[in-house]
Amino acid sequence: MATFSDIQERLSKVIYPGFSKSVVEFGFLKDISLDSDSVSITLDIPSSAPTIEGQLKEEIKARLQPLGLTNIDINIIKPKMPRVTSSNGKNVLPSIQNFVMVSSGKGGVGKSTTTVNLAIALAKQGKRVGLLDADIYGPNIPRMMGIEGVQPAFLGNTIVPITAHDIKVMSIGSLVERGASLIWKGAMVTQAIEQMLEDIKWGELDVLIFDMPPGTGDAQLALAQNLPVTAGVCVTTPQKVALDDTIRSMDMFTQLNIPIAGIVENMSGFICPDSGKEYDIFGKGTTQPLADAYSTVILGEIPIEPAIREGGDNGVPITVLAPNCETSKRYDAIASQLWQKLLEVNEEGGVDNSSIQPTVF
Repeated sequence: MATFSDIQERLSKVIYPGFSKSVVEFGFLKDISLDSDSVSITLDIPSSAPTIEGQLKEEIKARLQPLGLTNIDINIIKPKMPRVTSSNGKNVLPSIQNFVMVSSGKGGVGKSTTTVNLAIALAKQGKRVGLLDADIYGPNIPRMMGIEGVQPAFLGNTIVPITAHDIKVMSIGSLVERGASLIWKGAMVTQAIEQMLEDIKWGELDVLIFDMPPGTGDAQLALAQNLPVTAGVCVTTPQKVALDDTIRSMDMFTQLNIPIAGIVENMSGFICPDSGKEYDIFGKGTTQPLADAYSTVILGEIPIEPAIREGGDNGVPITVLAPNCETSKRYDAIASQLWQKLLEVNEEGGVDNSSIQPTVF
């Protein structure tokens, strides 16, 4: 007769679709109930895609049937599907469940570094993640993700994104010559964003994260009009001169009807590599009033740490380079909070971008 250990051992070989880790390693296995030759299994997965549920059930049954079990009951708990936008709204990527816009009021605050490590942290938690570098004028994602010089594959008119660190990645920097300046007007930026959305073969994803250009311009508006953005994340530093611009990003989310997941305070203190002691060299407590003003939260405070810069320069972000360090743990916590916000938005009915569609005369 099959034992609890037999079942768990076989389930540990069930690989979660799209990854190299099993459902047990990800912590998705929540319960096993064994009664004679009947077993009931409960999984809690981050994807609401029917294809993922079907693949898991099929493989679990195939692995457990040799144990002689006559009844195998598989219960899969999954997130609520986002609401389909109204006929006046627009969603050019319906196979992707959630969209996250990472923005900042100004450059130089570590937005791209935050985006990369946040994407990796989500992927480590078992989410199927895509990362689109929408920073047309300053695409840094290829270097940070270790794919600089790597060309994407083309299937006819469709582009296959590059896979790095279990994430599907695409950047304008992967499509143009290195160092080339893109002297584009706003209409060209809008067209580039639309093409990068529609011409890339993303497949089914749990979340697609956008590294946006600094500021509040054409790229942000084009993205919000083409997709129901589930949540926005604003990256800032503690200095008041940075927070002045952060207010504009927060207002942009409000104007575009994008739910605000929270603020990431980057360069929040300095961790001395010799002693591990943290110093508040750029100030402390300056971001909380802004979060309160917009009824949101500080998702996390990321310190200055040499390994963050080294990882970004070498294409091995700190969440991969040193997954157990303090900074990586903070990114993991931010990712968990962000995911909870996405679930809440979808539970409350999702996002509808119909009210910000361009007016046609």
